[in-house]
Amino acid sequence: MTAHPPLLIAILRGLTPQEAPAVGDALVGAGITHLEVPLNSPQPFESIRILAERLGTEARIGAGTVVDLADVQRVAAAGGELVVAPNTDPEIIARSLELGMTPYPGVATATDVFAALRAGARHLKIFPADALGESLLRAWSAVVPEGTAFLPVGGITTETIPGWIRAGAAGAGIGSFLYAPGRSADEVGTIGADLVRAAQGAQQREDTAL
Repeated sequence: MTAHPPLLIAILRGLTPQEAPAVGDALVGAGITHLEVPLNSPQPFESIRILAERLGTEARIGAGTVVDLADVQRVAAAGGELVVAPNTDPEIIARSLELGMTPYPGVATATDVFAALRAGARHLKIFPADALGESLLRAWSAVVPEGTAFLPVGGITTETIPGWIRAGAAGAGIGSFLYAPGRSADEVGTIGADLVRAAQGAQQREDTAL
């Protein structure tokens, strides 16, 4: 059975509305079609709106660092489809699902994992991934329902992403390695393409090994 392509989420912390069109175009061109604007960025809802209007047929746009329930509605109003959080908050998960959006709660313990699943989440953000390690993913993968997608976030680079994919991650969220304020769209696109190749290569080797 052919596996789904690795799900890579670009974490665009610090993105401005002025940068959004060029950076969004570069990422989609590189093959990264899930874009997250953390809410502690300048004018995040405006950037989400711009990206959703520009790339809505080619990409899924959403917000990161969503820790306030009231912000879920604001993300929806801006055209966002993804609600990414650093923690597991059942109310935020439930509200996201009610509004037809996909929640990505952060998990750091088995208690978080099963609380998020009980609330209806199916995409779980392992955070901070660089502190938790791949062995935790292997352990959790053995006990969660089929269809649960784990996405490590924190310290993900072209060097580290293959290990996570081989450990069973569905993809990853990539932050400052991929995008930092002021980095040119061309450079973001080049790094994005490298990440896509690294993730796909690791998945293909894993599929062949199976």
